[in-house]
Amino acid sequence: MGIEMKLQMRMSQRLVMTPMLQQAIKLLPMTRLELVQAIRAELEENPLLDENVEAEVEQVEEEEAALSNTPTQEEPPSNSREETVYEEQAAFEKEEVPQPQSEVDWDAYIQSDLYEGSTGEGYVERPSLENTLRQKDGLEEHLMWQLNCSAYTEEEKRLGSVIIGNINDEGYLESDIEPLAAEAGVSVDDMEDALTLIQSLDPPGVGARNLKECLSIQMRANHLRGTLVEKLIANHLESLDERNFPRIAKAEGVEVDDVIDAVRALREFDPKPGLQFNPEETRYITPDMFVVKIDDDYQIYLNDEGIPRLRINPYYHSILKNKDEDNKNTREYVENKFRSALWLIKSIEQRRQTMLKVGRSIVKFQREFLDKGIHYLKPLILKDVAEDIGMHESTISRVTTNKYIHTPQGLFELKYFFHSSVGSFLGNDMSSVRVKEMIRKLIKEEDQAKPLTDDQIVKLLEAKDVKIARRTVTKYRKELKISSTSKRKKIVY
Repeated sequence: MGIEMKLQMRMSQRLVMTPMLQQAIKLLPMTRLELVQAIRAELEENPLLDENVEAEVEQVEEEEAALSNTPTQEEPPSNSREETVYEEQAAFEKEEVPQPQSEVDWDAYIQSDLYEGSTGEGYVERPSLENTLRQKDGLEEHLMWQLNCSAYTEEEKRLGSVIIGNINDEGYLESDIEPLAAEAGVSVDDMEDALTLIQSLDPPGVGARNLKECLSIQMRANHLRGTLVEKLIANHLESLDERNFPRIAKAEGVEVDDVIDAVRALREFDPKPGLQFNPEETRYITPDMFVVKIDDDYQIYLNDEGIPRLRINPYYHSILKNKDEDNKNTREYVENKFRSALWLIKSIEQRRQTMLKVGRSIVKFQREFLDKGIHYLKPLILKDVAEDIGMHESTISRVTTNKYIHTPQGLFELKYFFHSSVGSFLGNDMSSVRVKEMIRKLIKEEDQAKPLTDDQIVKLLEAKDVKIARRTVTKYRKELKISSTSKRKKIVY
């Protein structure tokens, strides 16, 4: 068989990831804060980018005009959610807030108690309110303050600070004693003595290496050594979850009522003593979109507040228009930066338009939810929205990542609206979120002495036209972080 070479022409289509497309895809999953940071970084790096302050000034003037009582010419509705918000606020203040009859000199009123007499004698200069506010000490600060008061030597302070530095937010020591001793250059016994000192501090149980040690420390602090509580901690801690009190009573040779009394005392202990000094910080979420009902229709408004508006710097733009530019390197540099700036501006606008399309599509599918609440939430998948707006599912997934929307029913992540469906005996599929809410309500209303099993929940849901398997109920219950039947059962005293 001979080998020969041929020249052929072939036509084909393929998707090429241009730099602009890559940047647009990169911007889609960004949060508002990440987008602002990316824009600020580009503003510092690219001299052809300018922040369009004039556009912001025009927006402020429009908002002030909306707040004024002077009638203005009616304009077509825009995509600025701030106009609607300010108009509603103005209407509310006009209807609900009583106008004061006269102005009050609050500064003079507040400062009046600083003087003992009209001559100004006895004036006391007081700190401002900001200087009187103080943040609550965390666990580490609380322990270090006690250590400085309790330690007799500088060596005790040094070793104690090493241990405190390895205590987590829940109050547990995360490291073993041996590596801590090696790090501090002392013996294991010396480090154990330092640990004993730390475990004697407040809150009781801090510095423990496991739950059993944490509860034991609190047991000794409450002077319960030698009682049934100590035996429960030492021998039956794992069995307490099963709530088989008769078996524990038989093993210890006591009455069931004695075990119940000991469990009552044990419940007063704190299994995570450090959390009272390290409470979870409140997360403030700024919506990316707003859903506002106007007449009988829902409108979507993007939250562009705080996002810089960009434009091309006119000076550098004039360089590109100048065909007589002799410096080839300068012109090439400006052209590259111009393309980069233009890509960013277009990518940000494309991101905005994509978010609007996705938001409008979600509102269209979930109209009943917006009108009536969670029980009318419909099953929805990414493919439904993708087909509705003519985009790929991956694009919908990116644009709904870490994005929040404020609706008449509350604030939700966009991912909240995408979930699977659960079958129905009548053929009307319902949202898995709705089914989870039904399970939560059933368990909330159950008899705590005889909690519902997963099989019983299945039968109760079947009576509500929900076709669901027991393993699915178990799965949803675990997703709701609801314990099993045995752990939910409470002993009736």
